[in-house]
Amino acid sequence: MLLASVLAGCGESARLPVEAGTGVNPQLPEPNETLLPTVNIAPAEGWPDDAEPTAVPGTQVNAFARNLDHPRWLYVLPNGDVLVAETNAPKRAEGRPGIKGWVMGKVMAKAGAAVPSANRITLLRDADNDGVAEVRTAFLEDLNSPFGMALVGDQLYVANTDAVVSFPYTADATEITEPPSKLVDLPAGKLNHHWTKNLIPNADGTRLYVTTGSNSNAAEQGMDVEEGRAAIWEVDIASGEHRLFATGLRNPNGMAWEPNTGMLWTVVNERDELGSDLVPDYLTSVQDGGFYGWPYSYFGQHVDERVEPQRPDLVANAIVPDYALGAHTAALGLTHSAGNQLAPQFAEGMFIGLHGSWNRKPHSGYKVIFVPFANGKPSGQPLDVLTGFLSKEGGAYGRPVGVAIDKRGALLAADDVGNVIWRVTAAD
Repeated sequence: MLLASVLAGCGESARLPVEAGTGVNPQLPEPNETLLPTVNIAPAEGWPDDAEPTAVPGTQVNAFARNLDHPRWLYVLPNGDVLVAETNAPKRAEGRPGIKGWVMGKVMAKAGAAVPSANRITLLRDADNDGVAEVRTAFLEDLNSPFGMALVGDQLYVANTDAVVSFPYTADATEITEPPSKLVDLPAGKLNHHWTKNLIPNADGTRLYVTTGSNSNAAEQGMDVEEGRAAIWEVDIASGEHRLFATGLRNPNGMAWEPNTGMLWTVVNERDELGSDLVPDYLTSVQDGGFYGWPYSYFGQHVDERVEPQRPDLVANAIVPDYALGAHTAALGLTHSAGNQLAPQFAEGMFIGLHGSWNRKPHSGYKVIFVPFANGKPSGQPLDVLTGFLSKEGGAYGRPVGVAIDKRGALLAADDVGNVIWRVTAAD
C-alpha cells in the first residue's frame, strides 16, 4: 500500500507526442520538474501462450529461443552461432540510498529489472537453418554482470561490469572453460548506477571502444563519483592502456560502425526528472574528443539548472546529437543494417532496441525501430519494426534490448522480460 501511495502521487503527463521529440530537430519544451519524479511502470507480465510481437508488414517474426534468463545482449560469431548475455545488475551490498532509492528499487522490481543476474553467456546454434536454435549450451559462466562481447582474432572479449576480460576462442566451440585474462578495469564499485558496459572493436582489431554510463541522473552525487564515466573509452588491445574517446554521454549502450563513413555511432539514455517530454534519448555519431553535454547541458547548449557548479566553458562546446529518439524511450540496442535480408527499405540505416519507459505518462519505447540513413547520416522518420510489447492494460509482455543481424540476414532482438530472442525475416 505504501508503494502504491507513493507512486500514485509521482509526476505529471506528457504535453507532446513522442514524435515531437524525435528526429534531427526535436521539440525541447521547458523543463517540468515535480516534487516527486514521474513514475508510470509497465508491470512485467511475460508473453501469453502463442503470443508474439507484431512485425512490420512484409516481414514475419518467430521465437529463435525461449525460456532464457533475462537475455540482454547479443553477438553473432563468424560461424553463425549466437551468443546471448543472460545478465542483470550486480547484487548491491547495501540498498539504494534514501527514499528515492527505495522507490526506485520497487519500481525496477515491478518492471522486471530486479531479478538476480545469471552471470552467463549462452550459445545458441541453429544447425538445421529452420530459424529456431536447437542447440543451447552454457558458453561462459561465473561472469560479473556481463554485457558487451566481441571476437578479435582468436580472443573473445567480454565487458563485465567491472573489467574487460578475454578468453581464447576456437571455431565451433560450444563452451569455454579457460580462465579469463583481464585487459582493463572499468568503473564499478558499490554505487555503479549504470552497470552495463558494452564494447566494439575497430576494423583492424587493435582497439576496443567501451561504454561506461554515469553514476547518477544529473550529478546529484557529485562529480567525484563520475571519474571515467559517462563516456566511451578507447582501449589499446595490446597494452590495455586507455583514454577517454568521448565524454558527456550520460548512459551510452549500443555501438555500431557506419560502413560508408567509418564513423562510430552510439545510442544514449539521457537524464530524467525534467518531465515526460524531456530529455530525448538519442542516436549520434561519436567524435574523437567530443563532449556531449552531460551533466551540464542536454542536446547541445540547453543548460540543466540543477547541476552545481555550472560549467559554461564545457557547455559552449557541447555537441548536438545527430538524431533524437523520444523522451524516456530507453534506447539500448544498436546495429547497422548491413547484411540484412528483410526488405530494400532497410538497406541503409540503424536498427534500435527501445527498452521502454518507466518514467513517462503515457509510455514510450517498447519496440524495435529502424532509422534510415543516406550519405552516412539519419534521413527521415523512424520505422517501427517490432511492436506489440505492451498489453492493452499497460503491462509489459516484453522489453527489447540488444539487436543483431544473424549470418543469414535476419534481425535478432533480445527480450529481457519475455526471456525470448525474437527473429525477424522477410515474409514468405
